[in-house]
Amino acid sequence: MLALATMASQFSGFSKWICAAQHATDQRMDAGGQAKPANYSPQFFTPAEYAVVDQLTEMIIPKDKSPGAKEAGVSEFIDFMAASDPAIQQPLRDGLGWLNDRARKEKETGFANLPAEQQEALLRSLAYRDHYLPGQEAGQEFFALIRRYTVMGYYTSRIGLEELDFPGLRMYAQSPACPHKGDPEHRHLPEPRY
Repeated sequence: MLALATMASQFSGFSKWICAAQHATDQRMDAGGQAKPANYSPQFFTPAEYAVVDQLTEMIIPKDKSPGAKEAGVSEFIDFMAASDPAIQQPLRDGLGWLNDRARKEKETGFANLPAEQQEALLRSLAYRDHYLPGQEAGQEFFALIRRYTVMGYYTSRIGLEELDFPGLRMYAQSPACPHKGDPEHRHLPEPRY
């Protein structure tokens, strides 16, 4: 999964994800120096499914004082991962269908059209063991999958790495010195075990 995540950062279809975001912004500058809005076309999901995935990721990691999943482009990441990994395609598609069917049974409308508080109530019964309801095992499995990919996508994005204060994003004017100044050959370190 991490190898696919690394590949995803180089995928030209992303409008927001990882370092591709800056490159894409540079490519979208108009004559007046303004950035044109990015358009992302889902590779695996239908536009309606993609809209629900985008909504779910934002509910899992919402924007607060820090950017949320939407700003990090997590739905693009999940779409790329689904397009690249046949093992998760059917579980994701079935899970989205289950979520919409469940919403229609309760409120006669798809998940995307439910009011926010009803969406949260439905997801609460999938996310928290204390709220599990019988007969929702398929929904619980789907939610665990979408939550796993949301967290993975967020914390491998530039925004997520900045939230973690990942040192690999910092540029150094001078490389930090070796902390072993008295032992430049590192003879005090244990021998590696192969």
